[in-house]
Amino acid sequence: MVRLMGQSVTRKCGHDSALQETSPQHGSQDPRVSQPVCPCFTLERLNLNLQAWMDRLRSGDPRALARAISAVENRAPESPQLLKAAFSYSGKARILGLTGAPGAGKSTLVDQLARHYRRAGQTLGIIAVDPTSPYTGGAILGDRIRMQEHHADSGIYIRSMATRGSLGGLARTTADVATVLDASGRNLILIETVGVGQDEVDIVRVADVTVVILVPGMGDDVQTIKAGIMEIADIFVINKSDREGAENVEREIRAMQSLATRTDGWTPPVIKTVATTGAGVEDLIAAVASYEAYLQKENLVLKRSVQNWQGRLVEMLRDAMLEKARVALGDGQVERYAEEIAEHKRDPYTLVEEIVGKAGN
Repeated sequence: MVRLMGQSVTRKCGHDSALQETSPQHGSQDPRVSQPVCPCFTLERLNLNLQAWMDRLRSGDPRALARAISAVENRAPESPQLLKAAFSYSGKARILGLTGAPGAGKSTLVDQLARHYRRAGQTLGIIAVDPTSPYTGGAILGDRIRMQEHHADSGIYIRSMATRGSLGGLARTTADVATVLDASGRNLILIETVGVGQDEVDIVRVADVTVVILVPGMGDDVQTIKAGIMEIADIFVINKSDREGAENVEREIRAMQSLATRTDGWTPPVIKTVATTGAGVEDLIAAVASYEAYLQKENLVLKRSVQNWQGRLVEMLRDAMLEKARVALGDGQVERYAEEIAEHKRDPYTLVEEIVGKAGN
């Protein structure tokens, strides 16, 4: 109930709770009304109510979770404190990353995995990363269309993310969003990358288990699985295996495995699936469980986590230093420097040294 200039008004906030407002004392010369005071938690009050907000997040409140992810993805001022608080509650969820070329059927396979894991009583968070247009800056974010049957299931939270120009198959904040989902109490987090090439392998630094999805009929099969993509796979999936050429892809994988030895001694299994029908999905789930058991048996869980965090720390430091340098440059400086370099008035190497020196002070 709000009293404004002798009138009583009731307002509602977005959380279906009455807003409590105060008005100036009778006779006051200031006709302004103070800002609404919302009894529920909002991101604007994050710094004052961090623990209360974390309680809502951990209780499974979808609104709290959605706003938290938005704050992290948009790098809102509240996000650093939010992530610090969330990290202390994270580390319990398993993170399964699925990557592969465009058209490999990643979204459909994620949908099938979600269905099977939910039947087993597990709660899931799904992060689907879509490419951002280099021309318009927009993203379709259409992966959720293939998973729309889960929209009413409170045990599954699906979030689409745009890469926003980031390379490597993930958005810059994908790992942080996974931390928030982990802190919210999800048992399993599935990350579907952008359709990636041979060296876009950021997923390996985030996921506990990395699944590389291949399909027959993509031309030179060796080209699709060589270099980085070959090395990051904990499990290979040949999707659309009912097509001609699936056996050829499997032979190529086996041949390349004989040329490379993993440091952990694991030989990635090759699983054939048909995601549209669900064929082979149970075999994939069994392979994931087998690799997780192998990591536990060989005491490799901590070692792998340390390796992953080495890469992530370097990325975080790079981003922090880049932001610091950007602030030090100021508006319009980059364009002016670029003109001077293009006109050969100065060399870029000395300039970079100067910028780094200023940013470090």
